[in-house]
Amino acid sequence: MSDLLRPAAFLDRDGVLNLDIGYAHRPEQIVWLPNVSSAIRYLNEAGYYVFVVTNQAGVARGYYDEAAVQTLHVWMQEQLRQDGAHVDDWRYCPYHPDGTVVAYRRDDDWRKPSPGMILDLARCWPIDMAGSFLIGDRASDLEAAAAAGIKGHLANAAGLLDQVRHLTSDRSK
Repeated sequence: MSDLLRPAAFLDRDGVLNLDIGYAHRPEQIVWLPNVSSAIRYLNEAGYYVFVVTNQAGVARGYYDEAAVQTLHVWMQEQLRQDGAHVDDWRYCPYHPDGTVVAYRRDDDWRKPSPGMILDLARCWPIDMAGSFLIGDRASDLEAAAAAGIKGHLANAAGLLDQVRHLTSDRSK
């Protein structure tokens, strides 16, 4: 089984893949950040799994439903595939302790800074956690990475492609 293990890049969505406008849930709201598809394609070609882990409190706040999140992720995947890139799996947390939708008003171990989404992916995929990392745009992302036992990095102003090239170059040494 160890031959099947591959490192993973866990990516937050809003603020890492797309401009964080607050509660984006429709394709027309997505403004891709520069070189995102190139960065994901680079990770794909370098042998990394690519996972998106995103808090989606807009569900708990009643701004949109889970179907909207899933539909958006399908659309995002289609856009990435047009550029020869793909995300291997997606996780989102619809819960928030201050939610207005009762069914989603709770704290949950999938909600970052808890590591639940990362750990769930680690149970479902043969991931080399020691070689894996997370890129996020908030301290809660870094806390989730640390709690899952992987390295966490804030999104780099130079762009995702330069950042993943740098992070994966360490692996080849």
